[in-house]
Amino acid sequence: MKQRYLTHIPVRVLTALVVLAIFAVSCSKKNSTPTAEPFAKIGLYEYQSGIYKRIYMPVAAVGTQNVTNNSTELPEYAAFDTGSTGLTMDASGLIPASMITSSGFVFTGDSVVVNDITIIKGILTVKFGDAISNTTEYGNLAYATFTLGQPGDTQITTKRIPFFLYYKVVDEKGTVFKAHEADVFGVGSGVSYASSKIASPLSYFTSANNTISGFKLAAVDATGFTVTNGMLVKDMLTIGLVPSDLTSAGFIMHPLSSFSVGGYSDNISATITYNNTVVSSAQILFDTGTPAISVIEDPKATGVGALAVNSTVKITTNRGFTFLYTVGANGNLTSIQNPNNTNDYRSIFSLDFFINNQYLVDYQNHQIGLKNN
Repeated sequence: MKQRYLTHIPVRVLTALVVLAIFAVSCSKKNSTPTAEPFAKIGLYEYQSGIYKRIYMPVAAVGTQNVTNNSTELPEYAAFDTGSTGLTMDASGLIPASMITSSGFVFTGDSVVVNDITIIKGILTVKFGDAISNTTEYGNLAYATFTLGQPGDTQITTKRIPFFLYYKVVDEKGTVFKAHEADVFGVGSGVSYASSKIASPLSYFTSANNTISGFKLAAVDATGFTVTNGMLVKDMLTIGLVPSDLTSAGFIMHPLSSFSVGGYSDNISATITYNNTVVSSAQILFDTGTPAISVIEDPKATGVGALAVNSTVKITTNRGFTFLYTVGANGNLTSIQNPNNTNDYRSIFSLDFFINNQYLVDYQNHQIGLKNN
């Protein structure tokens, strides 16, 4: 998901040489610590189908295997997901089809290298969703470089990073997904539940001038979702943070908690008010990977289901960030659930939240910044 840019002083008299020498030394010391700047700014792709909205990270190459828009097997886009950690990619089109079966990858030894993609022996799983609706990816730990960005726009290449290479995806009903239907560019904090070696692909970027590891996501362009075939929004994602992002850019910072499994969590403590009902001590997640319907988990809810159109929802975090929205017929759709049914205590707010707000993740200091647009 991921530039800113000596002053010539004419010498008029020879007697000024000593003064100029001192001035030059002074300037040299002053400029010895360059201004911090982001690693890069990159465009993300917006797409909508019905009520479902997505933003995607364009992937141009994995290892030495190029990825193009014309490929019928390998779409160029992985869903940009603040609600999960780690990059997951279907193996189809990346390695020979003869190596891929419904029960795993075919190779001998502890690892294999194909198209400069290293696959490690041992089947792992990644699960998305909750007890009611979920998908499971089956695959292996792998390593490769990734070239990110839309051709014709800014493109950057990662270091050789760990990711999840999968051979099969099924939902809770056993339905098998099509190739690359579940590619995910997970940029959450912490590490993947599949392997502690896998973290956000954006966390591996480093740049000069002591830039802080993290990213900023600009408010999503609502007009981009009206385009049937989607739209590239340039510079939506800034990779690498500068000190002013954390202190004077208007973001309200929320320190994150660490757990024994998964590391740092992106959940934020908050109070949720929907209509006249208050859910105190809620744990909320702002999730670009949820394409349409926000879910409020209310442990006291006796009736569950969709909130009516024109219902109001207010979020107030423990750090004083507030956000108010109204449920519409085609946007800000919200459902009330009981965690005793879903086995998930988090209230999750969908991509619609990101249309009106800016979002920042500071991997280095383990915090999330929120800002009303």
